[in-house]
Amino acid sequence: MYKRILVAIDNSTTAQKALGEAIALARALGASLCIANAADEAPLSQHGMGLGSYIDVDKVKEEMRAASNSLLAQALAQATAAGCQAEVLAIESAERRLASMIVDAATTWNADLIVMGTHGRRGFERLLVGSVAEHVIRITTTSLMLVREA
Repeated sequence: MYKRILVAIDNSTTAQKALGEAIALARALGASLCIANAADEAPLSQHGMGLGSYIDVDKVKEEMRAASNSLLAQALAQATAAGCQAEVLAIESAERRLASMIVDAATTWNADLIVMGTHGRRGFERLLVGSVAEHVIRITTTSLMLVREA
């Protein structure tokens, strides 16, 4: 069965549900758990087009790191309180898509299962917002468990 589970989280309710499922599964299987948060800094790389004139890009990046570290610390505390062996991983990039960052992190960490939440968007909403989960499905060779909010 699964020995190394990576769960990708953000601050959404679906991610929190995925975290709960990953913790329960890791505990039941005696598996190691890696809790990852991927920060997409790509919108900030637009500062060459004048964005830097309106905001302090370095300050925003630092705030993103702080938010990621706080989110990961809370998730680690939740996993530890549940009796789960866990570690955290903060991933950031201005040049790569979130799905690629998650898949690469799972591969590097030798995960045999990726757990993540999905909003289940369809139609026009999916077209506008996109789907990280759908992109992960397309590019990963690791088993994947998607957790829906509802």
